[in-house]
Amino acid sequence: MISQLRGLYSGGHILKKYIITGAAGFLGMNLVERLLREENVHIYAVVRPNSPHNARLIESERLTLVPADLSEYGHLDERIAESCDAFFHLAWQGGRYDFVAQYGNIADTLAALEAAVRLGCRRFIATGSQAEYGPQTALISEETCPHPTDAYGAAKLAACALSRQRAADLGIEWIWGRVFSLYGTYEPEGRMLPALVAALRAGHPFALSSSGAQNWDYLYAADGADALAAFADRGRAGEIYNIAHGGYRPLRDFIEEARAVLNSRAHVSYGGEAGAFSLQASVEKLQRDTGWIPSTPFSDGIRVGYAL
Repeated sequence: MISQLRGLYSGGHILKKYIITGAAGFLGMNLVERLLREENVHIYAVVRPNSPHNARLIESERLTLVPADLSEYGHLDERIAESCDAFFHLAWQGGRYDFVAQYGNIADTLAALEAAVRLGCRRFIATGSQAEYGPQTALISEETCPHPTDAYGAAKLAACALSRQRAADLGIEWIWGRVFSLYGTYEPEGRMLPALVAALRAGHPFALSSSGAQNWDYLYAADGADALAAFADRGRAGEIYNIAHGGYRPLRDFIEEARAVLNSRAHVSYGGEAGAFSLQASVEKLQRDTGWIPSTPFSDGIRVGYAL
């Protein structure tokens, strides 16, 4: 059992204890780094056993690694064995159309919530996705009717609804953050922006299937982590929040700005038609309830996030 002395920090200051699932992942690592910038914090970083990404995290008196598969989240209270302040549930697995895996994520989210209650957490903060809304062409607020079109979006939406109700039943504060398009440090390969930057750096041509006329929203991942961190103390319990930049503009503008940052003469070709949907996120509710605002301009995020 972990020592209860962690309840006090040097100098007698109260220690805040956070649990983060998916801690070695893209947004998870950004959140770990963000929270470790605070004083008097201890993080239980829940990671997938034997993942190569776990090397990103170094155990210390302020960070404890907790290897556990998602199917084991219902027993995290046995692994951590001391009360914590907030539980950030970021972990998720399976392909977008893998129904079996996505269905399992719903049960794993509910099991994590139950463990959070037994751990004495005041607040359970989980990440959803823009995929819950499905394809949209107008402004997306939290009041937009969800219409997911794949198993991933449907499972996120189901986990949102079920965990919200279960949290109310169990008496734990609950917040759901629907994450839109993030970019930056720790971003997985295979996504559009890293592929674009890699091509531009190498001087290789890059082809986009659409005209790039559709609006898009890109949020630097560290700013997304700031929004999640704000939910530990701010934001209204029982609410859903969009986590996005809010400064949407044509996708082509982002691509050309990235090319200017790299000072690349590589050719970028565009398709003949705009994409079938746009990402136009409203973050008015997030800003009103937490005071959060994005602080990283896109060009700076490109330079820092991709080590230019």
